Amino acid sequence: MDWDDLRLFLAVVRHDSLSGAGKVLRLDPATVGRRIARLEEALGARLFAKSPQGYALTEAGGRILTHAERAEQAMVGAVEELRGAQGLSGQIRIGAPDGCANYLLPQVLAAICDENPGLEVQIIALPRVFNLSKREADMAVAVSRPETGRLSVQKLTDYRLSLAASRGYLARHEAIRAPEDLLAHRVVGYIPDMIFDKELDYLGQLGAQTVPLASNSVSVQLNWLRHGAGVGVVHDFALPAAPELQRIIPEQVSLTRSFWLIRHADDGRVERLSRFAALLVQGVRKEVLRLEASA
Repeated sequence: MDWDDLRLFLAVVRHDSLSGAGKVLRLDPATVGRRIARLEEALGARLFAKSPQGYALTEAGGRILTHAERAEQAMVGAVEELRGAQGLSGQIRIGAPDGCANYLLPQVLAAICDENPGLEVQIIALPRVFNLSKREADMAVAVSRPETGRLSVQKLTDYRLSLAASRGYLARHEAIRAPEDLLAHRVVGYIPDMIFDKELDYLGQLGAQTVPLASNSVSVQLNWLRHGAGVGVVHDFALPAAPELQRIIPEQVSLTRSFWLIRHADDGRVERLSRFAALLVQGVRKEVLRLEASA
């Protein structure tokens, strides 16, 4: 068995199909299928079972998965060792909830890339949990600390959220002097059945019973508020980007949440990813402090 066979095996695992693996590896799906069949013949075991959902690992495939991932990390580590302590290079993909992805990561990652011209960074801004085992991303930002899986977890930063509305909206509607006054106002927030993490149920904590204007996107919610559509909970670090908004009863409503940086457990041995993670943590913490101070 050679490394190229393992690389192809991992691609099928992560994309659940021959076509998905072929697209990433720039191979025809039929070629991928023949190579997998050849690998199974060499090992004397079936590695995948085909189903309507795609290609699922068999028990034998699951047994070699960890070894294949370790071989992958060894290859990446060898390349990094040869590069020495030069600037970071290559591609790194980060998954993040869209509040973090829109209002924190762009400026932090731009600064990192300025110092490392050979680095390519991709941000996947999706309101859900990322599957690092399938390599949807090299690392991910989450709003809750995961309790299961072979993962390395590091607290990225705490951040604050406040109740806010546009100055125009507040001038046209009844004053809000306590959380219970929200009952007389149109609330902007998450679609209730699409809240993917309990930490995002801000309005439930405030006693809001309905959400007339709802989206799974933080950016959509923020733009509704900017245009005077209602009242909602906003990240304090996003407020400088929306000068139309004003915090409401901050002495009574000030929520604190945390971002966590999640990596695959085996990636801790990859110097490039560890160096990048250290820069990311430092940059995000500094940026949250700066933005919240100016909110």
